[in-house]
Amino acid sequence: MKSIAVLPQGSVSHEALLHLFGGNPVHIEHHKLISDVFLSTSGGVTDYSVIPIENTIEGSVSLHIDWLINEVNLPMQAEWIFPSVQNLIGNPQEFTNENGDKDYTKMVRILSHPVAMAQCTQFIRKAAPWAELESVGSTSEAVEIVKSNPGKGWAAIGTSLGAATHGLEVVERQITDHNNNYTRFVLVGPQKLELPQKSSGDKTSILVTLPEDFPGALHQVLAAFSWRKLNLSRIESRPTKKKLGTYYFYIDVLEPIESVLLPGAIEEIKALGCQVRILGSYPTYTYEEEKAEVQ
Repeated sequence: MKSIAVLPQGSVSHEALLHLFGGNPVHIEHHKLISDVFLSTSGGVTDYSVIPIENTIEGSVSLHIDWLINEVNLPMQAEWIFPSVQNLIGNPQEFTNENGDKDYTKMVRILSHPVAMAQCTQFIRKAAPWAELESVGSTSEAVEIVKSNPGKGWAAIGTSLGAATHGLEVVERQITDHNNNYTRFVLVGPQKLELPQKSSGDKTSILVTLPEDFPGALHQVLAAFSWRKLNLSRIESRPTKKKLGTYYFYIDVLEPIESVLLPGAIEEIKALGCQVRILGSYPTYTYEEEKAEVQ
């Protein structure tokens, strides 16, 4: 049985893991911090880690990408998309007036992961703009803290699984600013993994470091993909953390590394004097709403 490190029970990452593996048995190790998730697998305690790296509303999760680039050497082995359905969670009696209607005037604090909080800006601004916002390590941790502090007018933003896990209720469902709020997850680990469901394609993620004092180097890198008609789904610059003004370029190519043309493009890029690091070549899985339960 494979062991997998993930953020706390009831988090979106936990929901996404259950969706990816369906009914297949896995041993799940929950961790409070994303750094501990990474270190669990890099240290050999678990076989894989579940890492959220991009969101429809907030874009890249920079901290997690920087960990993949700078802190660990864990190849990406799978990618899947999962809806981030955020809810307001707490004790409904604290936010109900004498007529039985919802009343958020007594809400003084809202807790959640900063990315989840940012996905619900419009709801917060409308429902309780005066509330203090507190960022914590995960949506599940936020629910747990609210559970431990009854009667204070605190609420959490998180999943219905998180509410059920910690014995609280969903006060308001689906409070995200946009209905198409999806998160991209990657499964990282040292070994390839066979999954029973059919993938929607393959992707290769690479990191390119340009040589210094080479005008037009990025243009030539992109040209190596362009003339071969290799489709890129993402290109993003990240600081190397070695020298001010120097950057990596994170690039997703919609081809497996074993394809006919991609190795040639990588060799051409290296010939320009660039450094190339392959972060992973892996299957991608598209979320199918009719086959999964969104809580």
